[in-house]
Amino acid sequence: MAEPRCPICARPSVADYTPFCSRRCADVDLARWLRGDYAIPGPEAEAAEELPTRPDQD
Repeated sequence: MAEPRCPICARPSVADYTPFCSRRCADVDLARWLRGDYAIPGPEAEAAEELPTRPDQD
């Protein structure tokens, strides 16, 4: 069986940081998620409907 590799730099992964090899690679991956570099596909959001106005707000 092949040794697991870090998805960021391809070095062997370390148990303390699985699936990464270091804290740095884990942080790089987190930053990519936070920036929106990764996305999970799903249905497109519908446009928000306008809220109805109250009759006393003319």
